[in-house]
Amino acid sequence: MSGNKRKKQKEQIRWDRLGIAVLLFIGTILLLAFLLSRIFPRDEAANDRAPSYVEKRLLTKNEYSRPGNALGSVKNIVIHYVANPGTSAEANRNYFENLRKNANNPQGVKASSHFIVGLNGEVVQCVPLTEIAYANYPRNEDTVSIEVCHPDETGKFNDETYRTVVKLTADLLKIYGLTADDVIRHYDVSGKECPKFYVEHEDAWTALKEDIRTELDAKD
Repeated sequence: MSGNKRKKQKEQIRWDRLGIAVLLFIGTILLLAFLLSRIFPRDEAANDRAPSYVEKRLLTKNEYSRPGNALGSVKNIVIHYVANPGTSAEANRNYFENLRKNANNPQGVKASSHFIVGLNGEVVQCVPLTEIAYANYPRNEDTVSIEVCHPDETGKFNDETYRTVVKLTADLLKIYGLTADDVIRHYDVSGKECPKFYVEHEDAWTALKEDIRTELDAKD
């Protein structure tokens, strides 16, 4: 065998060994990354800026209530009512969670909210502020939603709930650099009578927005 041929073979062997070493290195890195992700799972809401008094009860990712799609630049905070008198924040959160189960959702309903304010003024978070909620179609991508519990068919918020809605909304406005004029109703997005009392009573809606404005101004 000629010297040149031997030299080429040795060179080829070196390249083959280098290629194998690179593949082994990449494989080792990927394996380590996988193992670390199992040992130290990433907080799904690591970049979430929700206020500290909010109880995080995030929905399981699924196609019906938490698709995991990224939330875009937020332009409005949208107020809803749950339309189920007397129910708690937890009960409404569980309704959204159970939509992922086919037996509970044969019609394929898609619905959720970032936050639910309960009858005692508690706040439950269902979806991180880094993701869309199925609440404000066709504007899920640029809005944050607040569902509000109410004691009766009128849809009027009780005092404790009202105070929390004002506080939470003002906090969210501050987070996103928005003003009280950027608070809207579900009705303003889709024409749906929601939140019912504050659609039927325009003066009550105006008063709610003014209370939010006052709360926001106090934070500056």
